[in-house]
Amino acid sequence: MKKYLVILALITFGGKAVAQLTSDQVDLLVERTLKTFEVPGIAVAIVKDGKVILAKGYGVKSILSPQKVNENTLFGIASNSKAFTTAALAILVDEGKLNWDDKVTQYIPEFKMYNDYVTSEFTIRDLLTHRSGLGLGAGDLMIWPDGNNFTTTDIIHNLQFLKPVSAFRTKYDYDNLLYLVAGEVLHRISGIGWGEFVEERLMKPLGMKQSAASFTRLKDTSNVVVPHVPTEGKLKVISRYKGTTFDAAAGIYSSVTDLSKWVILQLQHGKYGSDQQQQLFSDKQHSEMWTPQTILPNKMTKPYNSHFKSYGLGWQLTDVKGTLQASHTGGLDGMVTQVTLLPELNLGIIVLTNQQSGAAFTAITNTIKDSYLNINSEDYVTLYSSQRREKEDNADKISEEVWQTVARNGKEKIKVDYKKYAGTYKDNWFGDIVLTEKNGKLYFNSKRSPELAGEVYFYKDQTFAVKWNRRSFLADAFMIFSQQNESLKMKPISPLTDFSYDFQDLDFSRIKF
Repeated sequence: MKKYLVILALITFGGKAVAQLTSDQVDLLVERTLKTFEVPGIAVAIVKDGKVILAKGYGVKSILSPQKVNENTLFGIASNSKAFTTAALAILVDEGKLNWDDKVTQYIPEFKMYNDYVTSEFTIRDLLTHRSGLGLGAGDLMIWPDGNNFTTTDIIHNLQFLKPVSAFRTKYDYDNLLYLVAGEVLHRISGIGWGEFVEERLMKPLGMKQSAASFTRLKDTSNVVVPHVPTEGKLKVISRYKGTTFDAAAGIYSSVTDLSKWVILQLQHGKYGSDQQQQLFSDKQHSEMWTPQTILPNKMTKPYNSHFKSYGLGWQLTDVKGTLQASHTGGLDGMVTQVTLLPELNLGIIVLTNQQSGAAFTAITNTIKDSYLNINSEDYVTLYSSQRREKEDNADKISEEVWQTVARNGKEKIKVDYKKYAGTYKDNWFGDIVLTEKNGKLYFNSKRSPELAGEVYFYKDQTFAVKWNRRSFLADAFMIFSQQNESLKMKPISPLTDFSYDFQDLDFSRIKF
């Protein structure tokens, strides 16, 4: 018991600087994180000086099964796939088949943005750096949720209908669709699909034998986690995202064992093998990927006192206590992940989870990181748990007010003629939705994304609220009709709605009554 208390004191800090965490201390940290954030399973790896000093799984792959997570368990790494896409393009740059500042239309003549000037000037670098002028997650409803029928061709065509929210190359707004375009550039230059290229030219040389470019490409699915989402007060297993159109932005499945090889490659500037004599991409291209391209807002806050924050090519870049950090996070429904590199310390930290609490992976990463930086640290598990509760409580109050108003409208028997809202509405890039009146109720159905279906309720004035049938979306939305019901706009109800539900980018016109 005394040993446990001593170790617990070390990992909860109490404001004191600590030495590098031992394996036992990491175990206790992760176990505490599992319980605090209700995460079924986590895998962690620490790479130092070219060696894997810890690679381990914790918890279970599914709350419906006792099977344990281990160091070879596969997770969807989501947007950590973006760095693989930039590395694949870097190989083509080294081979003289591509330049970062080539125009996209050179390889995809039909590529078109909302503005003609932007279209003509858009480069490969622009595809990778979140500075297009489009808003956060613009157009993601073409890839999210799963089950839609948008193809790569459709998405490239529909980019022209997405209206910018800022001037070209002036502001950072994270996007996914342009990485999909980058994957198509790679496909057209190399002659093989993005998935095959990544597996053959990156994973195979590194010996990432268990990994694949998407779930559907996995040769063995016996050791894969199941995604989980807290839904209406209870943690639930949800359906796995299996779409492949999204792969160049978020498709890869991997383990901490395999990702450790990827991390070592990055820390060695593209070199790999026992003697580091083999090179996947040049030091020049590695430097390009870790060079700031798009500036992000930054606040110099403790304990890291970061002076800058930026995005490179597939990597988020900042300084922590005066040392460079290259990192990225990734999120799919029910799975979130983080990869963090501190090259001057020759350190890499990988945290993979099968629940969508980013606070969990951040608590683990920062605790381990601080121990190597030897700085005063926080009890991140407690801190992030408290911050999460505050944000969720605030979001819950906002959502509850809406549904309480809806319920009150029902009790007061406010009459609403749903028939006058029924009909087909069209958005230029998302396609048609159908609002159907049946037995005095109104229902929403998307033609191209059938999982987006649910009942529509009167809220107030010309504003309604749609409650999705799949409650795990956590993305109920307002529907705001024009006075004559000839058009319709939408926006999320909860401020915590995932940005990929970009309802605010939709602009429907009524085409059929």
